[in-house]
Amino acid sequence: MARYAAKRLAWSVFVLLGVTFVIQTTMSLVPGDPAVILLGESATAEQRAALRAELGLDRPFLARYAAYIGDVSQGSLGRSYRNRRPVIDEIRDALPPTLRLSLAAIVITVAVGIPAGVASAVRSGGIADRLISLLSLLGLSMPVFLIGLLLIYGFAYHWPIFPIGGMDDGLLSYVLPATTLALTSIAVVSRMTRASMLDILGQDFVRTARAKGLAEAIVVNKHALKAALVPVVTAVALQVGLLIGGAVLTETVFAWPGIGRLMVTAIKTRDLLVVQGCVLVLAAGFVLVNLLTDLSYTLLDPRIRYGGRA
Repeated sequence: MARYAAKRLAWSVFVLLGVTFVIQTTMSLVPGDPAVILLGESATAEQRAALRAELGLDRPFLARYAAYIGDVSQGSLGRSYRNRRPVIDEIRDALPPTLRLSLAAIVITVAVGIPAGVASAVRSGGIADRLISLLSLLGLSMPVFLIGLLLIYGFAYHWPIFPIGGMDDGLLSYVLPATTLALTSIAVVSRMTRASMLDILGQDFVRTARAKGLAEAIVVNKHALKAALVPVVTAVALQVGLLIGGAVLTETVFAWPGIGRLMVTAIKTRDLLVVQGCVLVLAAGFVLVNLLTDLSYTLLDPRIRYGGRA
């Protein structure tokens, strides 16, 4: 397993290099001049040229990319064009609120999605199964920003139970944005759990457990659910990345001071190094989550072993 993890980490370096190249290429093609945005329309051509030279924007693309990779290899993500702060400090301030919000959404996803999928599979074809499937379809069909606006209208404006935005009201501040992030993930996880449970419930070892006279709750929760969790864990791990990505819209809707809102502000002001740093950090987190997910399979299914080949 250690050799497998080492190989995966080595390949992750190339993945992150590809991410940096793609995002720098994309940001270079986006219309707009950072010098014009930072200095305003009234700045002279000489002032704009001087700022471009100061920021290194007058150099060729490959030279800028090589310089950026050199900075990253030394633990630096550059400095923000907008306020000249180190990008790593900007991310350090914005990342904890996003992680806390994503963690709350993951807890909601697991606490609701897996039991809903199990209930749907155990009562396959019944009213509960059809209702859960309908709600899952609605959750998959609605975009994140629309869900957020509906929750704000219903539970912050029409019934002022929760705050509209920000994180100044403690745990209450997490309810609406975390629920907004979690609803789509709940739909995915519940459908995956249902499909996996239906497959497991028809296998011989489950029939044997029932033939021994074990209670249905023990058969479902102890024997069937553990065997069905491998694809479910994969689905949850994928949702972690999607939750962090969805935080870009959710944090904008709820004025949440996280990395998603930082990215939106940086894109508006063409603060290229901040955008690249945010994407790189999120990509590294997603790669790490996928590696930990793969390694967790051996705990859920003893038949899975990792050899020397990745």
